[in-house]
Amino acid sequence: MSVTLDGDKSGSVPARARTFVRGPKPEAVPALVGTACAAVGLIDVAAGVFPRFRHSRMHSLAEVLPGALGPFAAALSLSAGLLLLLLAHGLKRRKRRAWRAAVVLLPVGALAQFSYRHSVLGTLVSLTLCYLLVRHRSEFAALPDPRSRWRALANFVLLGAASLGLGLVIVSAHPRRLVGNPSIADRLQHVLYGLFGFEGPVDYAGDTSWTVAYSLGALGLLTAVTTIYLAFRPEHPAARLTEDDEARLRALLERHGRRDSLGHFALRRDKAVVFSPSGKAAVCYRVVSGVMLASGDPIGDVEAWPGAIERFMDEARAHSWAPAVMGCSETGGEVWTRETGLTALELGDEAVVDVADFSLAGRAMRNVRQMVKRIERGGYETRVRRVADISEAELARIRHAAADWRGTDTERGFSMALGRIGDTADQDCFVATAHKADEHSADSPHGDLKAVLHFVPWGTDGMSLDLMRRDRSADPGMNELLIVASLQAAPRLGIARVSLNFAMFRSALARGEKLGAGPVLRVWRGLLIFLSRWFQIESLYKFNAKFRPRWEPRFVVYRTARDLPRISFAAMQAEGFVNFALPRPLARRLPVGPRRPCAHVPPQAGEQGARAA
Repeated sequence: MSVTLDGDKSGSVPARARTFVRGPKPEAVPALVGTACAAVGLIDVAAGVFPRFRHSRMHSLAEVLPGALGPFAAALSLSAGLLLLLLAHGLKRRKRRAWRAAVVLLPVGALAQFSYRHSVLGTLVSLTLCYLLVRHRSEFAALPDPRSRWRALANFVLLGAASLGLGLVIVSAHPRRLVGNPSIADRLQHVLYGLFGFEGPVDYAGDTSWTVAYSLGALGLLTAVTTIYLAFRPEHPAARLTEDDEARLRALLERHGRRDSLGHFALRRDKAVVFSPSGKAAVCYRVVSGVMLASGDPIGDVEAWPGAIERFMDEARAHSWAPAVMGCSETGGEVWTRETGLTALELGDEAVVDVADFSLAGRAMRNVRQMVKRIERGGYETRVRRVADISEAELARIRHAAADWRGTDTERGFSMALGRIGDTADQDCFVATAHKADEHSADSPHGDLKAVLHFVPWGTDGMSLDLMRRDRSADPGMNELLIVASLQAAPRLGIARVSLNFAMFRSALARGEKLGAGPVLRVWRGLLIFLSRWFQIESLYKFNAKFRPRWEPRFVVYRTARDLPRISFAAMQAEGFVNFALPRPLARRLPVGPRRPCAHVPPQAGEQGARAA
């Protein structure tokens, strides 16, 4: 037995040696090089900003890593460090453009170290990282993200602010060399002048003024060069639905739209779409902050879903996007997880009311019944109609009122909102309006109109709530009044089921308030109630529960738990709770032109967003 163990031990050394010689696994190279670039960038920025850091043991580490470029350590180390930090995330995401930039930067760094510092070890480390990039270049094939000219403006603002902050630190990092005691205003003026290459009012003893001047000039040059590059590089616009895409989706919804209450929201025109090879199924999505975010179930025949899902995953891999699905049904979640190996997590519940079972009678509906009767006695009347039955002038008035009553500057909604009212292509949608008989145009900018509900079709016998808007000066209970009116008018319109708002974490709120709930569930419920101060979590649950609906669970599908923070942030951006982009005219049709296909895909034959709060 001992001989066998000794043999194993003796054989393990050559195995480890062979593993070291072969280097890291190809799939691990992007993360490894990206992390190395980030670490080197931080070291070089610190070495360029703090003079004591350049003489510390940490700076000896920076000298043997790419980016610390000889006698110009303050300026060149600072600019190279920032460049490496900018490249690190792209390298981790396997972006081809980041790979090209790093392959150019690393040899330049190696040459500078060897020429100025005569650092053989630093040169070898630079060339080793460059060798890993070249050897595993096939791992860096991700296509560019959607982008526009606004990226240049964002770069100028963010990098300019960072340069200004770093500049203030640089100017103040040499207290023993300062001449006099310059004020904050003088130091800020010195930074602003230095970023443009001019001398400012702050003076130093010795050669420190040159070090500060070179560092500030490097920051200004880096900001200018990157902004110019982003402004003049070719655009890669975000995909949008073309007229042909929308026509194909509408054809699929006519045949299979009854299955998913969120199907009609796939017709938002700020979404892109991939179809299955047969064309019988499709997945609609939007790319937000590197997340390929789909919503609801795939559209079309369930048997063709795997083909559409495969195309979706191919697209995500081609661009190195994190795939995610928001609000899919239990059936959709099962297909997604089975076909892709992704993980599903219950996100909340959708409130669905069966019209045949709805009634205002009974003790459970007493509060709603009393509220509706009180509002009706106040002189309000309701109208529930198809969009096709409303005149264009009235539709314009409804659109204008809904925009005025929105309450936020940002149009909210993505997964459960259509983003438009009364479009010529949406004649089969429904609008419920509340009017006050004694109101006139002189009393209100919108006349007698006091509240609006908009529904989209759910197959041929259902409708799904899109938005709820009301005049803030109107009596409370407008939304309850219009929902009851819509449910009572549903049989006349041929509607058998109505999907209301989506309630996030509904089951946790419901179970957490029951007798016998455990401490963990109670703490989780308490956190949700706390978050309800900013997000409509508890309020939407209680509002939905008034109408005694049946609850249909909805799920989020994701790759790994590490992606959940990114997905959550991207979902908040998509829904309009976090907004870094300029408003988009959702209802405007973009010009139809030839689509730029991905290289790997063969040609194919309470508010707006109240549901998603």
